Amino acid sequence: MTGFGKSQFTIQNKSYLIEIRSLNSKQMDIQFKVPGLLKDKEALIRKELTDRLVRGKLDVLISVEYLKGGGSNSINGTALRHYLEQIEAAVKTTNLNIDGHALQAVLRLPDVIVPEKESLDEAEWNGFVEHLNLAIDQMNNFRRQEGVILQQEVQNRIQKIEILLSQVDIPEKERIERIKERIKRSLSEVTETDKIDYNRFEQELIYYIEKFDITEEKLRLQTHCKYFIETMKTDPEAGRKLNFIAQELGREINTLGSKANDAILQKIVVEMKDELEKIKEQTFNIL
Repeated sequence: MTGFGKSQFTIQNKSYLIEIRSLNSKQMDIQFKVPGLLKDKEALIRKELTDRLVRGKLDVLISVEYLKGGGSNSINGTALRHYLEQIEAAVKTTNLNIDGHALQAVLRLPDVIVPEKESLDEAEWNGFVEHLNLAIDQMNNFRRQEGVILQQEVQNRIQKIEILLSQVDIPEKERIERIKERIKRSLSEVTETDKIDYNRFEQELIYYIEKFDITEEKLRLQTHCKYFIETMKTDPEAGRKLNFIAQELGREINTLGSKANDAILQKIVVEMKDELEKIKEQTFNIL
């Protein structure tokens, strides 16, 4: 599910910003952007996100800004010497004149000025975790609001399938009679009426019509629809389960279509399939 959570706060001499953005995904996929100060805490942050957000494609941005008097840097002597030696060699071979600003330019080169390593004390880390959870709470609230809308939409489509299923009964009775008449007519065209063994004919006809009987498919489809809605309302993390139930719905609808042998029933089946495809699309957005 999509969502957004944010927390901005100050602890000791640092100002923090946490932003979490979520897109739909079958699995948990976390992309981090964290400052060096929190690199050693990345696994703990990841676990907190995974435990509370279940799944989704997450973009996590954490930044820290030192307030006045905070954060100190040091000079990387090895990198500075390396750059100066190269500059000195270039001066000798090219006869360039290097003025006093050369050192300032060197100090701006990569890895010359490095922040001193710093770690969070327990109080600061606990404060950070507290605000991380506030951002996660905000994300989950966003998801819940989206979930209410999503639940209503999916429930309406399941109910539409149930309505379409109820419409099967009338053409289904007429369909069986049409099949009987068509078989009798076809038989009379190839065989004289007085030579037909009607007892045997009735037996074969019953066997043939049973192959087109859709009573069990209708019952299972109705049961799956009820189970889908029940699961959606009672299981807080029903996404994968709903997807499996949707697959079972698809099997019963497909069997109805293969047994239909009737234009009216085929039309109803097509409408059911259309509703089911829209349901399947949405199940990937449900946790």
